[in-house]
Amino acid sequence: MENSVFCVRLSLKQRYFLLLCFAVGALIFYQFTRAYLHLAASLGLWVILRPGPYICAEWDLGGLPSWLLRDKNMKLRTTYPGFTDAVNSFFDQLIKKVVPLQYSRGGPVIAVQVENEYGSYFKDKEYMPFIKEALTSRGITELLLTSDNKEGLKLGGVKGALETINFQKLNPNDIKYLDRIQPQKPKMVMEYWSGWFDLWGDLHHVFTAEDMLPVVTEILKLDMSINLYMFHGGTNFGFMSGAFAVRIPSPKPMVTSYDYDAPLSEAGDYTTKYHLLRNLFSLYNTQPLPERPSPQERRAYQPAVIQQHLSLWDILHFTDKPFKSERPVNMENLPVNNNNGQSYGYTLYETTITSGGALNSRNNIRDRALVFVDRHFVGVLDYKMQELAIPDGKGKRTLSLLVENCGRVNYGKTLDEQRKGLVGDIEFNRRLLRDFIIYSLDMKPGFVNRLETSGHWMSMRQRPSFPGFFHGRLYINRFPKDTFIKLPGWNKGVVFVNGRNLGRYWSTGPQQTLYLPGPWLQRGDNQVIVFEEQETDGKIQFTSSPDYGMTVDVQ
Repeated sequence: MENSVFCVRLSLKQRYFLLLCFAVGALIFYQFTRAYLHLAASLGLWVILRPGPYICAEWDLGGLPSWLLRDKNMKLRTTYPGFTDAVNSFFDQLIKKVVPLQYSRGGPVIAVQVENEYGSYFKDKEYMPFIKEALTSRGITELLLTSDNKEGLKLGGVKGALETINFQKLNPNDIKYLDRIQPQKPKMVMEYWSGWFDLWGDLHHVFTAEDMLPVVTEILKLDMSINLYMFHGGTNFGFMSGAFAVRIPSPKPMVTSYDYDAPLSEAGDYTTKYHLLRNLFSLYNTQPLPERPSPQERRAYQPAVIQQHLSLWDILHFTDKPFKSERPVNMENLPVNNNNGQSYGYTLYETTITSGGALNSRNNIRDRALVFVDRHFVGVLDYKMQELAIPDGKGKRTLSLLVENCGRVNYGKTLDEQRKGLVGDIEFNRRLLRDFIIYSLDMKPGFVNRLETSGHWMSMRQRPSFPGFFHGRLYINRFPKDTFIKLPGWNKGVVFVNGRNLGRYWSTGPQQTLYLPGPWLQRGDNQVIVFEEQETDGKIQFTSSPDYGMTVDVQ
């Protein structure tokens, strides 16, 4: 989870600093923020802090908490009172941890960014001054920055903050524009995109070292500072990956890996980009560079054979008490989690039908629903498939829709529209369905632990039903090493290791492996639970190298 947000970067300007650029976002605990800043200081790193509250980072809702969307009138990233109240509460807790760690007080924080890429969102001219004041009034005194692409520079700045630019391919006119809007100021590439993110159903993006290095070389020749986004991408563990919705008909969810084709790979391996950049940056350093740490060893463990299974229909009593509602309720507005609603995972909606016919989603499913009649699978509804034929049957039958939040959009102008589950009425034979029983399946650690210790697991000798949970054990007889999980013969679902949510997998690709860090494992037995929607081949495979799928060059 952390590596998808925190990114090590290198800045070169007058003096040569190693920087840790640290994006916080409203979902990161402030206690962890402080610990991370102390760690940076102990390693001799300077820090550019990006406290958000919106950070993008290809995270669900750009790092904003989903409970904000319980307010039907919410206007994110504006001076709407419901949003500014939340920002003030967040900054009240966060900034007091940061102030003593500023450079002027002997700490590592040398600059603080005001929001993130607001010029690409711009809905409220008062918002950026509000965020700036929210920082300075709480004691932030270091250099303030903003960060935007070329088009965003026109609207994303705020008086008193240095404007910086984001790009991948150098356009000299963009640099001239930056010079023009703030003459005789230092120039900085806050995000030099060293690769790109991937979407389920697409190809794996690569940006070759041969294309990257000349651009970085030219940036340095122009005497500009540069931050590499990403230097190390990492992983969107759990349900934290976002979705992309710019210039496409409907949102596409991000994959679990955030390898990003960055100079350090998802698992921390050195790449060709890393070596070329190291050689280039050494030309700007007066001292020899330190020795590189040795690469981490990885293991391809023996396959874990699935020993037990549990049907989804048999574990509903492990969830919170079901909620009865005449109309559909989106997951954020469910009365769960101390009335903060459901943030991630799946939501099950059940109602009664008395005939066959046409089920129409009216485009109110967010994002994807498995449809069942009397717990028999009928089909899938999503943004493309909005109508489904329901077979005839006798008497009352239970219609079930298992709706997955595949990830909220993290960038663009549709952030206010990111409610999940059933976000409105659905029709059956042109009549609106009513009287739902709703189960929240957010699959938090407590739920997974209850599953693990359940006495209801069934042997694989008994044919499993889907969706279901599948339990296997990985035995390790020595110090655990990093590995990758591979699931050929499975279709779509989520992997949990020793109670932790590793992330989503989907045979549609491009990603075919899930990175499993060694610290998540232990000597002896390791519990692996897979929630699978439709099929399994009965074993969990491990490999020492990743498979991110077929590649395509970043355009």
